Amino acid sequence: MRTMRLRTVHPVLWAGWAALAAGAVLCVLGWYGVSGERFAERQLPYLASCTVPGAALIVAGSVLITHGRGALAAARVEELYGLLVAAEPEGTEPGTASAAAAPLAVSGELLMVPGGTLWHRADCPLVAGKAEAVPVDAKLMRGGELSPCPICEPAEADD
Repeated sequence: MRTMRLRTVHPVLWAGWAALAAGAVLCVLGWYGVSGERFAERQLPYLASCTVPGAALIVAGSVLITHGRGALAAARVEELYGLLVAAEPEGTEPGTASAAAAPLAVSGELLMVPGGTLWHRADCPLVAGKAEAVPVDAKLMRGGELSPCPICEPAEADD
């Protein structure tokens, strides 16, 4: 189950690597041409036609590679999030109406992970079975340091 964004990232990465390689080749050619000329006025054409465009291609390639890797990571996170949200409760048939309407977590007990920024229901898939999960500190909730989990969606009325 690959997302459309994941499929469109690879051409960006390939274009980035191609621009980086072409820029390196142009810089080497420019350096080779400049090194063979003694006078500055005969070196300028090599700088203008090879070295400057080569440096621009290296910068553009670096930007494309950075953007492509960031988009690839974002697409993977989206895919994992989709798999987590689409998880069906055990004992239900996929595609049935009851499977779509069943909430992921229904427990009234609220937990948090020390150092985290969210509070969860005790049966939330993100904290279920974690030994480090502790009951929610009411001071942190009132202070606005914790927010509700988007997966199990604990209502503020539950606290």
